[in-house]
Amino acid sequence: MIRKISLGIVLAVWLSLTVFCIIKPQDDFSSAERRQLSKFPEVSVNSVASGKFASEFESYTLDQFPMRDSFRTIKAVTEFDLLGKLDNNDIYIQDGQAAQLLYPLSENSVNNATDKITSIYETYIEGSDCNVAVVPIPDKGYYLAEKNGYPSLDYGRMFDILKENLTFATFCDITDTLDEDSYYPTDTHWKQENLLPTAQKIADIFGVSVYDGEVKTAKEDFYGVYYGQSALPLKADKINYITNDSIENLTAYNYETNETGGVYVSEKLDGRDAYDFFLFGASPLVEIKNPECTTGRELVIFRDSYTSSIAPLLVKDYSRVLLVDTRYMASAFIGQYIDFENQDVLFMYSTSLLNSSYVLK
Repeated sequence: MIRKISLGIVLAVWLSLTVFCIIKPQDDFSSAERRQLSKFPEVSVNSVASGKFASEFESYTLDQFPMRDSFRTIKAVTEFDLLGKLDNNDIYIQDGQAAQLLYPLSENSVNNATDKITSIYETYIEGSDCNVAVVPIPDKGYYLAEKNGYPSLDYGRMFDILKENLTFATFCDITDTLDEDSYYPTDTHWKQENLLPTAQKIADIFGVSVYDGEVKTAKEDFYGVYYGQSALPLKADKINYITNDSIENLTAYNYETNETGGVYVSEKLDGRDAYDFFLFGASPLVEIKNPECTTGRELVIFRDSYTSSIAPLLVKDYSRVLLVDTRYMASAFIGQYIDFENQDVLFMYSTSLLNSSYVLK
């Protein structure tokens, strides 16, 4: 009787979930994981015979499973708290920070990144009066991984490759201006309110100053990318930002969307990634104009998403700042928008991107 009751319960649960799967509307996007979800695959003779349908159907059932996020949380809590696992989905928690395992060092990827930077330099900058610097941005694993017994990148070797291959650029090591608390606990990015020493060290390369100001807090909660990837019930963050009258007067133009606004975009706080509050988020080309600076001096930053939050602090002594993201714009088109003459040029890429640089075009 006990066996029959147990079997009946299992069958009832299985049938209920099956029916729920059939009648439940398909979800397009997972906010927790920040990715598109698989849809029911197309049925055809070829797809069934080739095995493509079976493979895509399996992905569909995993992505569209009822209460999927709740089950992911149960699994993560069980593995961390009951089974003593040190990570879940390559996310680990230490010192109140969620971080991603990032190892080993891919020298081929770092060399690929330096090849891309060198190509931009030789095509557009060499022979000009531009001042060039390279600034690798450490991911939070630089401060968390090794000391807590997790495998870590060989950051020293990465930095050596950059110095060896990019001799035309001043190398700026900013690791001493940051620590693990410089990053959002649930996200990969750094906190703007902690970046003034970092910004000043970068500004010193070009003999300029940086903006300081009042720190304000956005009212919306911020759940970073590691919140969803870890599937753990982590505490929400808040986005703080530095502002003053001069920063409020800056104007930013997004070439991709033709949007014009300030350097802080409050509408993005309710979007898929609240970090897009800084300079619209990911975009091929963004221009910042400073009406209070009449020197005509310009700064060009080749960047990834980390730079969105530090760029407003670097604008003070520049009339115009251009942010170029060659993950989304091919290097061959740069010359259509920028004339490299007597400008300051920064190549600022995170160590995580340098270790996976094949997205650069």
